[in-house]
Amino acid sequence: MSKNIILTQQEIEHTIKRIAYQIYETFIEEDEIVIAGIASNGFVFAKKIADSLNTISPLKVSLCEVQINKHMPVTDVKTSLTTEEYTNKGLVLVDDVLNSGTTLIYAVRHFLDVPLKKFKTAVLVDRNHKKYPVKADFKGISLSTSSLDNVEVVFNEKGENYAYLS
Repeated sequence: MSKNIILTQQEIEHTIKRIAYQIYETFIEEDEIVIAGIASNGFVFAKKIADSLNTISPLKVSLCEVQINKHMPVTDVKTSLTTEEYTNKGLVLVDDVLNSGTTLIYAVRHFLDVPLKKFKTAVLVDRNHKKYPVKADFKGISLSTSSLDNVEVVFNEKGENYAYLS
């Protein structure tokens, strides 16, 4: 199986900075925001965005891990923060790849039960194969691919980051 690199490490680093600036501009009137990443790669991506936000803005950034069963998303969604910790705050829900929108829409549904000041979504790769009416407010790259193609994002321990199409 061949790997066609669609985002290099440098491109991902630029994308993270760009998305961090876009989030800061959107939430500039807030004192504090929550960056909620869908486990596992979405959380890694969220942590990188939060780290970038901490270097460019005075916002207090809280990081939240969102646990969702990607094969049975109707089951309970769990978060590393309590509901009270993100009530009445701005929140950005982050995932690595937006494919059909199933995972993102069920995660969005979880946060809709909580009063938030502002709610946005961010993804590294938007696949344009949605079966649910969900969109990414902040995205790294949009790809029109066949539904047979697979997009993988790699964040490894050595600090190598890349995305490929297989």
